[in-house]
Amino acid sequence: MSTTDRAGWRERAAAFAPTTTLRIDGREVSADASLPDHTPRDGSLLGDVPLAGPAEVDLAVGAARRAFDDGCWADAAPAHRKRVLLRFAELVREHTEELALAETLDTGKPIRESLQVDVPTCADVIAWYAEAIDKHYDLVAPTGPGALATITRRPLGVVAAVVPWNYPLIITSWKIGPALAAGNSVIVKPAEQSPSSALILARLGAEAGLPDGVLTVLSGDGPTTGAALGRHDGVDKVGFTGSVEVGRLFHRYSGESNGKAVAVEAGGKSAQLVLPDADLEAAASAIAWGIFYNAGQTCHAGSRVVVDRAVHDELVGRVVDLAKTFTVGDPLDPDTVLGAIVDRTQLDRVVGYLDLARSTGVRVASGGSVLEPVVGGTYVEPTVLDGVANSSRLAQEEIFGPVLSVIECDGAEEGVRLANATRFELAASVWTRDVSVAHRTAAALRAGTVWVNTFDAASVTTPFGGGGDTGGGRDRSLAALEAYSAPKTTWFAL
Repeated sequence: MSTTDRAGWRERAAAFAPTTTLRIDGREVSADASLPDHTPRDGSLLGDVPLAGPAEVDLAVGAARRAFDDGCWADAAPAHRKRVLLRFAELVREHTEELALAETLDTGKPIRESLQVDVPTCADVIAWYAEAIDKHYDLVAPTGPGALATITRRPLGVVAAVVPWNYPLIITSWKIGPALAAGNSVIVKPAEQSPSSALILARLGAEAGLPDGVLTVLSGDGPTTGAALGRHDGVDKVGFTGSVEVGRLFHRYSGESNGKAVAVEAGGKSAQLVLPDADLEAAASAIAWGIFYNAGQTCHAGSRVVVDRAVHDELVGRVVDLAKTFTVGDPLDPDTVLGAIVDRTQLDRVVGYLDLARSTGVRVASGGSVLEPVVGGTYVEPTVLDGVANSSRLAQEEIFGPVLSVIECDGAEEGVRLANATRFELAASVWTRDVSVAHRTAAALRAGTVWVNTFDAASVTTPFGGGGDTGGGRDRSLAALEAYSAPKTTWFAL
């Protein structure tokens, strides 16, 4: 379907229905309970999806363990796993429109972005890890002539991937790509707001040739499905992306059960530091896209701008002008740039921060209103808050909406201090034409990723994650492939 066919997308949306059963160990399973799946586009009910409870979790973990233990996937030749995962990636591409529609209806992101970014990225990540399998070598330790010590890597076993609602397909691929490539059995628990695309992936994985039990998707909620996976003694690792509070719950679940490994990426409050000699046109564009893309529902969104007083007025003016070009509209309209907030609960959270800004005298330089381009939907204008104190909740808490906080500084040293004054350590950027200042400042910024004169440049080849309240997990790159396997030393006396 053409990306400009508004009527066609709306017609397909009207006929859309989410998957109503779970696929566990090659069989269709009906859960005892269900969850309503609403679309933030207009608040309507898309249908009910299964709510996997402890019984379904037990079934899935048992099937995953049997598949792992019999070696049908874990012990398969790397070339075989590569072929299956490449076929999986190709099927994702062949089902681009089906997956994109599910993604847009569940999350409210523009259909254009789902088609051009989310689905292709999901396929590319799976294919990248497929290609990496037979190029990842083991090691021989330098023991001397009397012994031979090999260091090989083995899959962990059963991995639970708990995925958020802001980029369901992309972040799911970050988890399942390396975990499956390493030879694990994987159980995906998508967010309750966005189950549909993951349930489709389960079907496509089986069609690609993944053995029964190797990839299972369990739709459900956190307190029921997520907690059951986190506490299950048959799960060897949890890879989690989401909030700080829930990330800490998974650490607790691990301690209450089998001490399973837990890798957490729990968001950020990323700063863009703009110094007086910066290219303000480029900086303003990156700042606007960095906070307004996906309606600000991005863990590393550049939600704080720390700008030198000397260029504050010009930069803010440029960002405000750009904010007006981010048209808020129907996610099914290919011309829409900024879609919906994922649900009413998240909309209320964003509005609460806007009310806080007004009550504390912060200047709303642009936006700040709730909109309704589609009746019943959840939408917020792109908003610029100027004169924010770095110690305020507006600058310290993750709003997760299209809301930018602007903070003034005097020089690079104070700018770095303000940028680092946060519990999160996910991402940051610095804007300057001075290469020496760029090197020093980038080194001083505490973040898992620091961009220089750009923002949100990304590749599967580089690790993604941070420290502090963000957590210590890493997605993407060969680092993730190693994170879903364990080193094994074998020592031979010669």
